[in-house]
Amino acid sequence: MPPLIAALPELDLVPVAQVKKFRDVPVARRVRFNQIIVTGPPGSGKSTFIRRVGGWPEEGYVDLSRKGWWRAQALAVRPREVHLGLPFAGRKLGLALFDSAWLNAWGELELEPERIQLPGAKRFPLAVNWRRRFVFEFLLPAPEVVEADRRERARDGTHPVDRSIDLRQIRAQMRLFGRVAAHFHDHGMQVYVRERVADRPLRFVTEAVSQGRP
Repeated sequence: MPPLIAALPELDLVPVAQVKKFRDVPVARRVRFNQIIVTGPPGSGKSTFIRRVGGWPEEGYVDLSRKGWWRAQALAVRPREVHLGLPFAGRKLGLALFDSAWLNAWGELELEPERIQLPGAKRFPLAVNWRRRFVFEFLLPAPEVVEADRRERARDGTHPVDRSIDLRQIRAQMRLFGRVAAHFHDHGMQVYVRERVADRPLRFVTEAVSQGRP
């Protein structure tokens, strides 16, 4: 059987058994509309997802290396497309994968997942359960599909990141987001993965084993 995510066969995923649809976009039945945060590499279909479900049209950004990013104003309105700043060795702040600092040195940068800050488990009855507040939808298409879509998009000149399109770089972006998705899941966050917007969402097979960061 071919891997469910062609570019990332190492991800242990299975299709969600029960789904519902928000404007023809399938999501897990347990997901509420206002929980959804859509993320993924450049050109993965995030804007299309948000447009189809009727979400918030403006993009957001959070730096995962910053403690308390889950309280950021950028996450207050959902569903929303959100770009992630990822922590890399030797870099104080997180880098988005469209930042020139990442694009210029992507072959040398090493992800430091231990620096990703995540909310701890809810401890008190009236406390906010940050792990349950959000549902992260990771869009992870085949790199060749992203490359073709970005080359088509580059004709309009709407996205500066499309000035240089490198399939090897796209594959690296896909691997990084796959690692972040697995890290989120392992630390108790709600995570789903799919290749394209219209696909049935996938979930991780294993239960989260870590209690996460305080």
